[in-house]
Amino acid sequence: MGRLEPEVFRLPVERIRAGYYSDAYFNLTKELLEAEGRRPRVTLQAFQKENSVLGGIDEAVAILKECSGRAERGDWLSGWDELEVRALHEGDEISPHEPVLEVEGDYSLFAHLETVYLGCMARRTLVMRNVREVVEAARGKPILFFPARHDHWLVQTGDGWSAHVAGAIGVSTDAQASWWGGRGVGTVPHGLIAAFGGDTVAAARAFAGRYSGQMNVTVLVDFENDSVRTSLEVADALGDALWGVRLDTSESMVDRALWMDMGASKPTGVTPELVTRVREALDAAGHERVRIVASGGFDAAKIRAFEALESPVDSYGVGSSLLRGQNDFTADVVRVDGRDCAKTGRGYRANPRLEAVL
Repeated sequence: MGRLEPEVFRLPVERIRAGYYSDAYFNLTKELLEAEGRRPRVTLQAFQKENSVLGGIDEAVAILKECSGRAERGDWLSGWDELEVRALHEGDEISPHEPVLEVEGDYSLFAHLETVYLGCMARRTLVMRNVREVVEAARGKPILFFPARHDHWLVQTGDGWSAHVAGAIGVSTDAQASWWGGRGVGTVPHGLIAAFGGDTVAAARAFAGRYSGQMNVTVLVDFENDSVRTSLEVADALGDALWGVRLDTSESMVDRALWMDMGASKPTGVTPELVTRVREALDAAGHERVRIVASGGFDAAKIRAFEALESPVDSYGVGSSLLRGQNDFTADVVRVDGRDCAKTGRGYRANPRLEAVL
């Protein structure tokens, strides 16, 4: 995979160069080195401490390309050509303490950027690792990336890219799909059903009538907490215009199809039993081709449980769990002017997987 060009990220270059997003001590370090005329040639390595999947590395490289350098007489003199940068690639599997980025050059040119590029890698790697985990748990079934509503809108673009690289088949917003030129996908939502007076079939008919030529029409069928009946009604009404139904029963409720089975197993939310009931009903009515999307509280563990039971889910929609956890990065100066020089407990680590960035 080739690297994304810096233009993709729409970086606030002037503010990054000025240290606006940087920890103050990095800005003070750069200022002091320049004032003292000190230009130590350092080797800096960045790493994290988990078995993970690397994200944000192209953005980190873009920050170094666009924002390294110094201000002189009101002009910005780029430092990129004076640096030697080696890096891994988006989506690479990485191990604890493995250097993923190595920068060699005059430290005063890039000391102010550490906060920003580490933050990019931390966020994107977290999302990429979480998405890869659910993709593997689903054993080839498509994963739909649905966490946009659970975080600030400014993070959508990079999160969507990370999900895409990690194997998600679709994202929910155009912003999330923008870095590869895609579009957001979605289903007939509860809000539209409410706008049609709670009539799922009427909302689905209107939606399919306008959009079936542009997307795979998928309809939420839990509005009345009767997913089997609603699935059949929608399938009968839309025919070939219906791609799938989406089960999204609240984790505090039991779908009507399972009321007689309460006590036999955990009945709330979307369960393997509910999926089976919907699948059997659709098949019996001649709607074998209608897919079932399961969403609502899914994470890798829940998906693995469904797959172990061979639940007839065709695709999983996963939301907030993909933003949980942490995957922090650290950077250390490990060599100065060709000599080993690092804080106790750290040191230079050779990594033949690193590739020069031009």
